[in-house]
Amino acid sequence: MGEISMIGLDLAKNVFQVHGADRTGHPVLRKKLRRGQVLEYFAKLPRCVVAMEACASAHYWGREIGRLGHEVRLIHPAYVKPFVKRQKNDMADAEAICGAASRPTMRFVAVKSEETQASAMVLRARELLVRQLTQLINAVRGHLGELGQVAPQRACNIRKLIALVDAGDSAIPNVARECLERLISMLGQLDGQIKELDAEIARRARSNEMARRLMTVPGIGPLIATALVALAPPPETFRRGRDFAAWLGLVPRQHSTGGKQRLGTTTKMGERSLRRLLIIGANSVVMWRARTRVGTDPWLARMIERKPPLLVRVALANKMARIVWALMSTGEVYRAPAANA
Repeated sequence: MGEISMIGLDLAKNVFQVHGADRTGHPVLRKKLRRGQVLEYFAKLPRCVVAMEACASAHYWGREIGRLGHEVRLIHPAYVKPFVKRQKNDMADAEAICGAASRPTMRFVAVKSEETQASAMVLRARELLVRQLTQLINAVRGHLGELGQVAPQRACNIRKLIALVDAGDSAIPNVARECLERLISMLGQLDGQIKELDAEIARRARSNEMARRLMTVPGIGPLIATALVALAPPPETFRRGRDFAAWLGLVPRQHSTGGKQRLGTTTKMGERSLRRLLIIGANSVVMWRARTRVGTDPWLARMIERKPPLLVRVALANKMARIVWALMSTGEVYRAPAANA
């Protein structure tokens, strides 16, 4: 057996597939491992490159295998799929991972620390609770709408419907009131849990130096700043701010050929939570400018005059992403552009 230079490791819950190749790319090892055998096996191997798909448990295994002295490379699953030759199975997947990792132009995912994963978990938990809160609000609205009780849109107006239930309105049958009271009780519990997570996110934003610098950008508050620190790759992953904006999916989709450039809608690639949060932050900047009309960016003022509203918000989110990358790369704070005299 030749010297192993690179290993493709197909992760799973219990049975892991190993594919080893030498420096020329020829396969020299194919082996199945049980979960409890993985670290023991890699501890005995000479130092080599270990490639894995960036799935749910990849960061854990990346940290553990990295501590054994191996170089760990995580690859997005979309970049591995073209290397699967024919049928999909664990052996073919491990070989495809090994082949993809050997490409000189392949892009890799940085291995996250436990603290970074914990911060991301806080954000994901809050996102889940907000979705559940929205579902309950819609359920209360729908049930009361069937009984002829309606309220204006927006979540803050749900209090009017809750007041009708608490007041014992005779138009609401007793059985329906009991069901609605249970939903309203769950609403209160979820609202309290979301506020607790908001306080934790604000605390993390205040204690993190990079998050404090990002919050100097208009439209970026504690939630967006914490999400950027936890979910965005290291700034050195990208050559320039546009690459970071493209990773977020805030650039036009290209379908160009023959020297003719054809641009379409936004690609919507990368981390969708960050993309959504940046667009929400851009929307807050546009709405604040519409209310105050003072201290606005000259570029934004020209965009609002010439472009459709949604396009302006996506373009501003793109610009915010570039600014975020610059601040993360240089360690500086945001400086507002000077208005034209």
